[in-house]
Amino acid sequence: MTLGACSTSYNAVSFSTLGFTVRNTPEKDSSGGVIAVTRALSLMEAFDLNETSLTLAELSRRSGMHKTTALRLARTLSMNGYMVQREDGEWRLGPATGWLGARYQAGFDVNNVVEPTLRELVRLTGESASFYAREGDSRACIARVEGPQAVRHHVRIGERLPLDKGAPGKVILAFSGEKGKDYEAIRQRGFHISMGEREPEVSSVAAPIFSTGWRLLGSVAISGPSARLSAKKLEAHAKVVMNTANQLSYALAGSRSSNTPGVVSKWHP
Repeated sequence: MTLGACSTSYNAVSFSTLGFTVRNTPEKDSSGGVIAVTRALSLMEAFDLNETSLTLAELSRRSGMHKTTALRLARTLSMNGYMVQREDGEWRLGPATGWLGARYQAGFDVNNVVEPTLRELVRLTGESASFYAREGDSRACIARVEGPQAVRHHVRIGERLPLDKGAPGKVILAFSGEKGKDYEAIRQRGFHISMGEREPEVSSVAAPIFSTGWRLLGSVAISGPSARLSAKKLEAHAKVVMNTANQLSYALAGSRSSNTPGVVSKWHP
């Protein structure tokens, strides 16, 4: 006579008549992520760039967690070197976070982030997309993805262009602190549209990209013939370009903090 294992399950805990097995299924949020991991990450992301330590109360407030939950997670993270409690009771990030950052920097290639984002911008707008960075008194095209249109605006990678003409250059000047009513308007608006500024019959719209510590890195833009890119169409594409610039900024600069420029999170139609 053979006796088979008989088991019953309740709330992801299995009890067997021939043994006792507990299976803890991690609690998940609506997006499918594990809540405990999301909370732990939000606790570490509560620190701003220049902050060395935070009280438990402040960690709780910024992460939106109860003090008890925040303390439990902080202690768990400290066991693995990701957080450290100081003698005065405040918490700081631990050495393990530094190792993670070093590994990320060692394997980071900006083109692996920028090029796929530009391709998506081309897909959304149907126009050529470029990433420009400042080089002295000019701007250089660092990365570019051509649009699908037969008639399009051509720029070579590495080509240097003026800063004071065209949307990408003026955005770089504006967010570098250039004085003047026009540049202040660009800073308030968060993007700039140009029509025939540098080349007759060429239009573009651009928005700023920020790097580590929310330092200005450059600008992202779409461009094409003015016959196809009317002012109305450029206004419609401005939000998409802003969203792309935001994605690149968060990818390159890290998560949002008090140091995040306000323009990263808003768009004015």
